[in-house]
Amino acid sequence: MRRLSFASLILGFLAACGGAKPKTAPEPAEHSLANLAAQHIALLPTYSVRVVPGLGWGSIGRLADVQKTLDADLAAALDEHNVHKTWIYPSDLEQSYKRNPTYAADPTTLAEEPLRSPRLELEQRLPEPFASQLRTLVALHDDVRYALAPVELRLEQAGTGGRGVLRVILLDARLSKVTWIGEFSSDTASAYGPAITAGIASKFASAVASQ
Repeated sequence: MRRLSFASLILGFLAACGGAKPKTAPEPAEHSLANLAAQHIALLPTYSVRVVPGLGWGSIGRLADVQKTLDADLAAALDEHNVHKTWIYPSDLEQSYKRNPTYAADPTTLAEEPLRSPRLELEQRLPEPFASQLRTLVALHDDVRYALAPVELRLEQAGTGGRGVLRVILLDARLSKVTWIGEFSSDTASAYGPAITAGIASKFASAVASQ
């Protein structure tokens, strides 16, 4: 039943796009990923943060700290929608890795760089070594096939201020392929602050919430 409901999600999404397979998808609408809420999904740690040249914000701080803050905000937002009952969070993946360091890859150092490419397409096969890393990582958790990868938080100029845009990729770990591509944006702000990552996390959680 999970495979069937997920297939319905993808077919509906492609139909909304006119049947085409775009290289990038428009920002998801409310509840567009709702069929994932009740499934066992592995949420990977945020892979990277990129500051676009020309952004007029002041100090943003250490990008590694921004990544950790976003991970925490995503988990908190999903908890508010009770998604935590079925999803596997980055902290869970790290604990599994520490218990099986000779078998699994460190979830904080996965070879995700190819996922940042603007030429990435739906149904594209995942390259090695990332495909094997992802497959062994999710194998440590029961009934997990799909993983969501927050591959890049892009901090860019928007109007007279700036905003954050999170690129998220849905991956089929068993078939080693890209299944969905989307972006979630924060509101425009005059300076960087907690509202940037919190706003993105709220929109992401709303997109996957079942209710």
